[in-house]
Amino acid sequence: MTGVGIHDIAIATGHHVLELDDLAERLGVDPAKYHVGIGQDAFSVPAPDEDIVTMGAAAAKELIDRHGVDGIRTVLFATESGVDQSKAAGVYVHGLLGLPKAVRVVELKQACYGGMAAVQLALGIVARAPHERVLVIAADVARYDVDTPAEPTQGAGAAAILVSADPDLIEIEPAAGVYTADVDDFWRPNDRSTALVDGRLSVSAYVNAFVGAWDDLAEQGGPAYDDIARFVHHQPFTKMAIKAHRKLTQHVGAPFDEADLAIGFTYNRQTGNTYTASLWIGLAALLDLDDDLAGERLGLFSYGSGSVGELITGIVRPDYREHRRAGRVRSLLEARVPLTVDAYRALHAAGAATSEDVERPRVTTAPFRFAGVRGGARHYEAS
Repeated sequence: MTGVGIHDIAIATGHHVLELDDLAERLGVDPAKYHVGIGQDAFSVPAPDEDIVTMGAAAAKELIDRHGVDGIRTVLFATESGVDQSKAAGVYVHGLLGLPKAVRVVELKQACYGGMAAVQLALGIVARAPHERVLVIAADVARYDVDTPAEPTQGAGAAAILVSADPDLIEIEPAAGVYTADVDDFWRPNDRSTALVDGRLSVSAYVNAFVGAWDDLAEQGGPAYDDIARFVHHQPFTKMAIKAHRKLTQHVGAPFDEADLAIGFTYNRQTGNTYTASLWIGLAALLDLDDDLAGERLGLFSYGSGSVGELITGIVRPDYREHRRAGRVRSLLEARVPLTVDAYRALHAAGAATSEDVERPRVTTAPFRFAGVRGGARHYEAS
């Protein structure tokens, strides 16, 4: 049987950036609290005419431009920043990209885990129908109240993943380790635009999910720890992934070297927390920047608060280096427009969703923009 896996990945992020050095200065804290303490350097902030749809569509457009639409009969959009309680964000993307009518579109939600769920569904579809390809989009805007410990762990971004048979990047192996526990570590009620989080509980829940998913992977016949060359984690902030991985090495009796994880943190240290997209942005960084992955096995861990975790493995294809996009991602990050703390907080205060009619100012230079609300419905357009 032909292998199934990740054929290509593209990422997008917000128009603006806030440097955590500036936030540290405003709050009167040592910048090392952010750079070392949580392992973050900056976070992306969407322009007023950006959201999960525009970022997701921008990332997906890159894949469509490279590979066309042939065989794409499913679009799966994972997010916990949904723009409508009924209509899937992917339907807007379908229209913006001009995809064929013969496509199913679904939105998935389970906190930050939704992207992994979408990839697993995509793998199943392609395994059953190898002539098809599935477009997976994971996009989120992480928003917390200002002047709270979670404020520096905000962010915005999207990852688009093309799942296919005979993939160019990674062939995903069949075994998966899963874990679920009902925990109130993070949640966002319907009447709030910002999330609520119990930071200490969130860290312990993440660690428990990672170790639990590892144990289940072993029971399902997964590989030994020493047979996995690199791990990529969900990264609400990169230090959380370090804490979890250290715990796993203690659990299995293996040495721990933080440097083994560092390359996969490169992009997330700049975009900030991207919820469902975080793992996949980390994977993009590893594939873009590590020269020695051909034929190696990767471990990919996704975590969604509440809580659900899953650990899968995959084998990197021999020619993966021919498909790297490091230069494009670097340009994307460098093109972001810096914000002062006052300007960022003004955008934050105005960021709550509304069903009232409104026209959004033209700010973003991305391929698509949120034009506003007309007759209570959201409208998007090419920039």
